[in-house]
Amino acid sequence: MKNIRLPGNPRIWLPLVILFILIALMLPRSAKFNYDYKKGSPWNYETLIAQFDFPILKTQDQIISEKGNRENGVIPYFRFSEDVVNSRLKAIEGADFGNSGSLKGKVSAAVKEIYSHGVIQDEWGQPGKKASDISSEVLYVRKDKKTVKYPVSEVYRESDAKAKLLADINDSANCLNCDSLLRKTGIYDLLIPNLIYDDQTTSLVHEESAASVSPTQGFVDAGYPIVSKGEVVTAEIARMLDSYKVEYEKNYGYSGPKVFLWLGNITMSLILVLILYLAIYYTNRHLFEEPGRYIYLLMIFFIAALAALIIGKVNQMFLYMVPFSLTALYLMAFFKKRVIVPVYIISLLPLLIFSNDGVILFVMFLVAGMVSILMFKYFNRGWKQFVTAFMVFVSLLVTYFGFKLIDEVNGDTYRTVIYLFVSSLLSVAGYPLIYLFERMFGLVSDSRLTELCDTNNQLLRRLEHVAPGTFQHCLQVMNMSDAVARSIGANALLARTGALYHDIGKMKNPQCFIENESLVPLPGRRHYHDGLSPIESARAIIKHVDDGLVIAEKYKLPSIVSDFIVTHHGTTVTGYFYNKFVNEGGDPSEIAAFRYHGEKPKTKEQIIIMLCDSIEAASRTLNDYSPESFSAFVEKIVSSKMEEGQFEEADISIKELNTIKEELKSYLGGVYHERIVYPDTAGTSVH
Repeated sequence: MKNIRLPGNPRIWLPLVILFILIALMLPRSAKFNYDYKKGSPWNYETLIAQFDFPILKTQDQIISEKGNRENGVIPYFRFSEDVVNSRLKAIEGADFGNSGSLKGKVSAAVKEIYSHGVIQDEWGQPGKKASDISSEVLYVRKDKKTVKYPVSEVYRESDAKAKLLADINDSANCLNCDSLLRKTGIYDLLIPNLIYDDQTTSLVHEESAASVSPTQGFVDAGYPIVSKGEVVTAEIARMLDSYKVEYEKNYGYSGPKVFLWLGNITMSLILVLILYLAIYYTNRHLFEEPGRYIYLLMIFFIAALAALIIGKVNQMFLYMVPFSLTALYLMAFFKKRVIVPVYIISLLPLLIFSNDGVILFVMFLVAGMVSILMFKYFNRGWKQFVTAFMVFVSLLVTYFGFKLIDEVNGDTYRTVIYLFVSSLLSVAGYPLIYLFERMFGLVSDSRLTELCDTNNQLLRRLEHVAPGTFQHCLQVMNMSDAVARSIGANALLARTGALYHDIGKMKNPQCFIENESLVPLPGRRHYHDGLSPIESARAIIKHVDDGLVIAEKYKLPSIVSDFIVTHHGTTVTGYFYNKFVNEGGDPSEIAAFRYHGEKPKTKEQIIIMLCDSIEAASRTLNDYSPESFSAFVEKIVSSKMEEGQFEEADISIKELNTIKEELKSYLGGVYHERIVYPDTAGTSVH
């Protein structure tokens, strides 16, 4: 086992130092309330005595209940309308009472008396509300710029006012047919409400009343023993502890020397950064050699830590709304799972350490992150991303209610569920930022690789037109590398992309390569290399690597793709022309003229392309399609690459190489096999 070495390259340790400083500056400047307690369990610490006066906070359920009671106790506001009274009395004066004209004055006086008390509608303004539904014992009436409180019992409902009018007329006039007379003359219809419901004022006053619910209930003096050692934490004690905790962390907290607090913050920052460094070191140390991906990974970690620390300072409940699972998706776009999982877990550590609900939040978003990684693999395009968001929401809910069932969660459940729903939606809404990060850090996402694999894009269409044989070779290498990459868990999409572009340099001189020789016959010679010396032929062959890099730069191919151009031959030798050179009497020491000046493969995908490229090209010379022939053929090519030291810098194990070889043998057996000859009636044969 190799010893762990601290980074000596400033490009590695300088970003870590900056990250360390930023986290240290963000860490809380006050201590947490370091007691764990649960309602119904004994208090396992020394007797806790209040160090200061503090109010006892009402629970969220209590506040909601009080607000609900005030909502049900709405006191309605009405406007007294003089216009209604005057117009009605005037209409009565003009009414035709016929032979009963003497009753007109009595009717007018009775109506005036009724209006002095006030008349409201049976339907008094709110949809579906009747006057009989007024729950309060009073109502307010605005008259002459003054608001007066009236008992509800003194105000007439519209139907009651008509009954009152009839009763008053009967009593005063002893009229036998008063009801018919009042109907005939339209007096009943004239008796309309003069108290008009004021919805705007009622709502405004009601909202102010509901908002004025006090969040506290009672007070605890300094020196009061809140809970004794071994005492069971009852609901009342738990409420006092919750209130003491809020006041402690809000206004008191750390009371020791500030230098110790800073030392503690520095220590915690150092631990977080060190754990992150070790996670990268053990999962993929090659990231240190890729500045773009390395800085991007540190930035994603910093964003998650920033959200946990800053938003937690504003309001702890808002942490339930932060889409921490999006961090996993941001990592998933550019890294393998062996890097994603530990880095994501480390990014959640600030929640665990510094949040009041740290354990709950940590577990919830750990589960949600794992679910998002799993689901996004299958649901990552268009509307299907909402399937991922829904599954993340479900996982958050299940975990949250799991803690709720064991009574570990405090606060408003309904609000928390809404926050979790928002968090799930933000995990979809925030994903398009990945394309901005891709440009900022020069990275390549799976979406970009998928676009590059489209054979209808301009560069591949040109390759197909200029060098069709090479294009078909690239397609075959793509299919072969896809199968091989999946067999060892490598990035199949990256391997497919690299296979399509590894030979684009052959477009510069397509007839130099045998697969394209049939395009246009060269004048005076059968093959391109006729008349050329072995060194000249090797130089022309080797040049397709340099030409490929020029084309890749022209078409702005990502470096992760153009790397396949440099590594698919590595530093191997053009064996055919070197052997020809030596056989013709050349000096074997001049082997450098026949060696590709590329780079040795560093990743599994680059090794796969190197092997598939060689095997696909050489397999066309096979005459024996037996399993034994394929096995010997693959073993020979892989061994030759190993003997030339092409795998020395690669991140691949012997076990993975053996798996690759077996997959290549199986693939060749599926593509190349003997066919049965079918004789036809004319004596010819069809294959």
